[in-house]
Amino acid sequence: MSDHGVLDAAPAEAPALAGMAEALRLVEGHSPDELRRRGLALLRERLGLAWARCLFLDASGRWLGEDGDDAWLACDDFRHPYAHAIRRGEAMELGLGEARLRLDHPAFQAATEGLPAAWRLSVRPLRARDGKREWLGVLALAGPAERLAPLAECDDFLAFEALLCRLWAWLARQRDERRHQARLRDSLAEANDGARRRTLSERLAQRILGDSPAIGALRDQLVRAAETHLAVLLQGETGTGKELVARGVHEVSARSDGPFMAINCAAIPESLLEAELFGHVKGAFSGAERSREGLFGQADGGTLFLDEIGDMPLALQAKLLRVLESGRYRPLGGDDERKVDLRLVAATHQPLHRRIREGAFRADLYYRLGQFPLTLPALRERREDIPALARAFVDDFCRREGREDIGLGRAVLRALEARDFPGNVRELRNLIDYACAMTRDGEDIAPEALPDEAPSAPVDDAATDATPAPAAEQDDVFDLRRALRDYEATLIRQRLARFDGNRTLAAESLGLPKRTLAHKCRQLQLDSP
Repeated sequence: MSDHGVLDAAPAEAPALAGMAEALRLVEGHSPDELRRRGLALLRERLGLAWARCLFLDASGRWLGEDGDDAWLACDDFRHPYAHAIRRGEAMELGLGEARLRLDHPAFQAATEGLPAAWRLSVRPLRARDGKREWLGVLALAGPAERLAPLAECDDFLAFEALLCRLWAWLARQRDERRHQARLRDSLAEANDGARRRTLSERLAQRILGDSPAIGALRDQLVRAAETHLAVLLQGETGTGKELVARGVHEVSARSDGPFMAINCAAIPESLLEAELFGHVKGAFSGAERSREGLFGQADGGTLFLDEIGDMPLALQAKLLRVLESGRYRPLGGDDERKVDLRLVAATHQPLHRRIREGAFRADLYYRLGQFPLTLPALRERREDIPALARAFVDDFCRREGREDIGLGRAVLRALEARDFPGNVRELRNLIDYACAMTRDGEDIAPEALPDEAPSAPVDDAATDATPAPAAEQDDVFDLRRALRDYEATLIRQRLARFDGNRTLAAESLGLPKRTLAHKCRQLQLDSP
């Protein structure tokens, strides 16, 4: 430092610009912590001070921290000189030997350990020079008395301190403003996301009916799943509407403009399932007279729904896993791989953990399919939705059958709500269809029109996939042939619904030739395909 109170090393040929290089080093700091580091380096270089520290106040104004140190000093702990300086609001200077004797703060003792007792300690509180003049922190310097004493009268040092405070306050305000803007953007984005999700959930409510907490939570989860590209695994009892939910995920996702393809893995013979999924080239097997694109190719850009994934053969599970991992597949009999981009939604009513233990399902495929697992609630877990579902099914029956309005009275709703519904929503739909068929146009469905509830039995696919056939009381039967005809029609209708209208599979399940089933469908005037 010169005798005129100017920091050393100013070029002699340009005294009017002395200190501009140092000022530029400060101005180039892009954040308060970088500014503090630059300022301390400048003080050590130009003043030759071996010990210089700069602490900052936290947002609460109650704690002092230092860059690179996780420890905090309480501003109301006056055992530390920094707290004294902040409280007094003015610079203070004291000898280190005296300070060590009077101030027994462990952090202060540790920070000054090893410094000569003859040195002086200068603590200068820092605050903004404009605006609200908010407190910024503390500048602490230690060194021989002959180096520290002149600083209070040094114009360059005071200008340095003023510039440091102005830049610090400006950078801190800019940082706080950026954080405020970021919080505002996040808040607006969250509000927009919330509004968008509510809109999508309301769209789903038109397809996935019900106002119960369980179904409301499911719709919210579906919206979350649709926002991702993750594979979705739907689990739940038979008849809970897994394909309906899969379509819902597709329709509110970014892939909604793409195709939605579905297949029931349990309804296709093992020998044909691979060709159905991956397609085949001409001549791949006997009868393959032309190439055919499989469901993976047809679902490219959209969603593929694999129902009853638990029944997929193990060999095919390995091929499916490879497609999910690589995004590529090879048609049956083909030489070249094809690239596919789709979301996979799989569903099963079977406990896959048990299937894995039995060696019937691959654990690695399970974890790949279950990136976004969803469990569909059983109808007995949301009984409050039964009236809305029943009314929707009545309306759908009247529309399909060209019937006039059929009503639902309180008595029949009470009877419905008292049932167990092991077949869940599918059972309710089939039951309503039967009751509507037994009710005249313009009348309300009577409780007597509902088929009797089947005895309780273990839940399995064969037993619960369709509504129990109506079993009329003996005293109610006045026309045996009509009762048998109704029973036969209901049973055939249920089997066709179970196999998505596939008459071959329905006939096999009933032990009938396909031609016989077709004849009975015409005879009973069943409009299923």
